[in-house]
Amino acid sequence: MTINLFQTPEYKALIEEHLEKTIGYLFTKNQEFALACEIKYVSFNPELPSNIQETFQETVLFILGGYTFETAKLEDGYFSFEAGFGSENFGSTVSMPLLAIKQLFVDDHPIVFNLARPIDKEKSHKKSSMEALLNNPENKKLLKKKKL
Repeated sequence: MTINLFQTPEYKALIEEHLEKTIGYLFTKNQEFALACEIKYVSFNPELPSNIQETFQETVLFILGGYTFETAKLEDGYFSFEAGFGSENFGSTVSMPLLAIKQLFVDDHPIVFNLARPIDKEKSHKKSSMEALLNNPENKKLLKKKKL
């Protein structure tokens, strides 16, 4: 079986660190930038009105300049910023896991390209819940009885 090198935990950790360091570097140089990301991993607080959400494609380009750039921050593997959307400039905080960022651009130059997908929180949560359940010796006994 062939392993998809770009979905391995090692590559994901490597590219996540690269994205974090690159964005951190751009912050220290006060360099505005743009990023292309997968919208399915992006959250908005407050939620955007449906008429605005419907305008997004699968991949969205956010241009971070001015106030949006000033509010941008990195925290615990997530990138977030405040932005206004639509003709009414509806304000929302945009947040995404770093691995949702597919490309970073400075001016017209792509400077980072990411092929990894974010970790599916639902799958990892289910797995860790089962691990927590099995960590209790009493639960292991119950599972053994059930198998018999």
